[in-house]
Amino acid sequence: MDKFEGYIFTALCSTNFLVSCLLFSKVTREQREPYMDEIFHVPQAQKYCEGKFNQWDPMITTLPGLYLVSVGIIKPVVRLANMNGEVVCSTAMLRFINLLFNCGNLYLLYRLICRLHPKEKTRTAARRILSALSLSTFPVLYFFNFLYYTDAGSTFFILFTYLMTLHSCHKASALLATCAVLFRQTNIVWVAFCAGTLVAGHMDDAWKAAHSKKSDDRSAAFQVPFSRSGAKRVVLFSVNFFTSAGHIKAVLMVAWPYALVAAGFLAFVWLNGGVVVGDHANHEACLNFPQLFYFLSFSLFFSLPVSLCHHRVRRFLQAMKKQPVLFLVATIASVLLVWKFTAVHKYLLADNRHFTFYVWKRFFQRHEVLRFLLIPAYIFAGWHFLDSLKSRSVFWSLAFLACLVAATVPQKLLEFRYFIIPYLMYRLHMPLPSLPRLALEFALYTAVNAVTIYVFVTKTFQWPDSAATQRFMW
Repeated sequence: MDKFEGYIFTALCSTNFLVSCLLFSKVTREQREPYMDEIFHVPQAQKYCEGKFNQWDPMITTLPGLYLVSVGIIKPVVRLANMNGEVVCSTAMLRFINLLFNCGNLYLLYRLICRLHPKEKTRTAARRILSALSLSTFPVLYFFNFLYYTDAGSTFFILFTYLMTLHSCHKASALLATCAVLFRQTNIVWVAFCAGTLVAGHMDDAWKAAHSKKSDDRSAAFQVPFSRSGAKRVVLFSVNFFTSAGHIKAVLMVAWPYALVAAGFLAFVWLNGGVVVGDHANHEACLNFPQLFYFLSFSLFFSLPVSLCHHRVRRFLQAMKKQPVLFLVATIASVLLVWKFTAVHKYLLADNRHFTFYVWKRFFQRHEVLRFLLIPAYIFAGWHFLDSLKSRSVFWSLAFLACLVAATVPQKLLEFRYFIIPYLMYRLHMPLPSLPRLALEFALYTAVNAVTIYVFVTKTFQWPDSAATQRFMW
């Protein structure tokens, strides 16, 4: 960035941090004690602060990355400031760690936008800066900056991993990927995505070399192959690529650090007897294909300001008219997936503090047929999702979609926190929107954040069998 843009971005970071600190102060004053999953995370981090690294709460499902980073930051600060007493590793002090991750996420999003959209560098810097600011305030992610959850740190390390991958710093990327997995084991999917982008890049180069003499085929790899002939060509090329010793060697030469991370993860799963660390009974993997539909609908809503227009709706209607058989098959497949693979976690039906409880109870549970009435919306959301990424190569798109399915479908519990990283990856790879659209996106995110924080702080209630104050949240 040039000097003037650097000054603007620095001022923006400072303002963002100040506003977040004010909101943090308000949330912490209203909810001083650990809340929801914090009742597990906070005591565990406090044990680490006391040097009790051999004690572990069996209800915690994630690895200790959050607690190790928290202790690594707090302990030196405490010694330098000569602090002691209850303030050391208090709930507020631990929560504050996520505000630091929030600042880091803003910077990483900005750097990723600059890297992923190099053609936009000749245009106004305001688009890059506003886009980064908007994504850093993405409602689900932003809300959890004020609680001691793993989401802010998990997102930080995945974004950092991907940035290093794009800069071809693969050893550093693999080290950061290990940190990401220590925050949340399912991040291994996005580590695979980083490696997959390298494979996709080699496949793009091989495709261009193979079709360099055919001017009409030069861009074929950069279109999603909806046609039967296009899909056949891509499949045959992929088979040839992965059976070529030369191509495999070229990929392994750059992707081996990620393979080491994957090998370490597989060793952990084998020794641990599963992906989650604790509470295995309530965190079993399953085939919950409607999770993909929920994510597509979620993405459609939050990307509306920057992606939806009447031209896109018109193209969707034209696509339905040109390829009715394809859309009919997609509709039938969606009906079967909703009918046979809808899974409902007991936590979703039991905890009325989450917004998803009310979504499920007041809509999906009203009548079973309502699940099927949403299928046309799912079809449009899926087409819209693919259309937004049409500028990306087919091999990159296939890698991303495979990771998206792996990240969403095995999850039995519907929780919007699981959509944070896949949505950010999707949004980052969309064409850079115009300033008015970015302003609309930022306004939408700000409004949603204001409502959710207001509801969390002011709309409290109590359970009949408990004197504790309960609050609504994502």
